[in-house]
Amino acid sequence: MHAVYGFVVGPLAWIAGAVFVLGLVFRLWVFYDLARRKDPMVLEYMSPKYALRSILHWSIPFHPVNSRRHPVMTAVTFLFHLSLVFTPLFLGAHMMLMDYYHGLSWPTLPDPLADLLTVVVIGACVFFGVRRVVRPEVRYVTTAKDWAILVLVALPFVTGFLAYHQIGPYQAMVVLHILSGEGWLMAIPFTRLSHMMLAPFIRGYIGSEFGAVRHARDW
Repeated sequence: MHAVYGFVVGPLAWIAGAVFVLGLVFRLWVFYDLARRKDPMVLEYMSPKYALRSILHWSIPFHPVNSRRHPVMTAVTFLFHLSLVFTPLFLGAHMMLMDYYHGLSWPTLPDPLADLLTVVVIGACVFFGVRRVVRPEVRYVTTAKDWAILVLVALPFVTGFLAYHQIGPYQAMVVLHILSGEGWLMAIPFTRLSHMMLAPFIRGYIGSEFGAVRHARDW
């Protein structure tokens, strides 16, 4: 098990990081090239002023009109994304590894708060899963890939929670936690998870079109 652990935190971690970075660069290039060839006006519409204005307004929960129409979904989605980003970036155990292997460190979350945010992510994944079953309009467009992505997102948090509370075989849970996290990282550029990186560009374009062309708000 020690040899497996050494592999997943060493060579496999570097492979996952490389796949993530190179895949993201490739995906952004394809995104840009497609816009340039299929709809060149997209690039002419882009306005940093209106793009940033749109991103700012859509980052405030319950500020856009559509978010106020679906308050439960808005609250769950906002808390989910906030917890999804902050927990792995500011978890104390992750920072220890970053410091040990790369000499990098920054402030971390208190363990009880990180534990709470982990539960928020798991609960939100359960909410999204139930929603895909009970809402006909969502169930109709749900595919096996959507379920796989939902499980992939939840798995690092579930295994991390179990490992932290020492529920089940500790070393196996730690290895599964790292493996699922690396799988999640590598999947980001090639699945719907890429919206984590592409969303600002899409929102920026919509905001630019509404602000610079239609002279209207998009929120």
